[in-house]
Amino acid sequence: MYSTFLLLHSYTRWLVLLFGAWAVFRAVSGERTAWTKQDNIAGAAFIGSMHLQLLLGLILYFGLSPFGMQAFQRLGGEVMKNPESRFWGVEHIAMMVIAFICAQVGRSISKKTALTDPAAAHRKALLWFGVALVIVLLMVPWGLWNPARPLFR
Repeated sequence: MYSTFLLLHSYTRWLVLLFGAWAVFRAVSGERTAWTKQDNIAGAAFIGSMHLQLLLGLILYFGLSPFGMQAFQRLGGEVMKNPESRFWGVEHIAMMVIAFICAQVGRSISKKTALTDPAAAHRKALLWFGVALVIVLLMVPWGLWNPARPLFR
């Protein structure tokens, strides 16, 4: 069960990155135009993929993964002294939840602002989606930063 959820979580990150890049691209390219259905779809796709990724991650963290809550139960305070355990037990989940919140706030604010000021909606989408995407890019355990982890499982 753990390997199935890990595989799903691993591959869903590509959807998050793809839809996040699309949403940021729409925000950049649409700044001088009206807020369109495509802008709305891009934001919704980014948020939808983030929701799925967060759900899979929380299932792993709280139930299936030996690196999540189980690490705290087994090792207590030793988790914070070990960089790998700290990354999985604290840093990865905390920053990904922050990225999720940024993306959700960006979606809500930009959608609401689009009714009155489309240019401002694009700027707000760019800011919030951009911040969320940068956090995700920094906190994914890439092969560059962690050669032991494959890009594709």
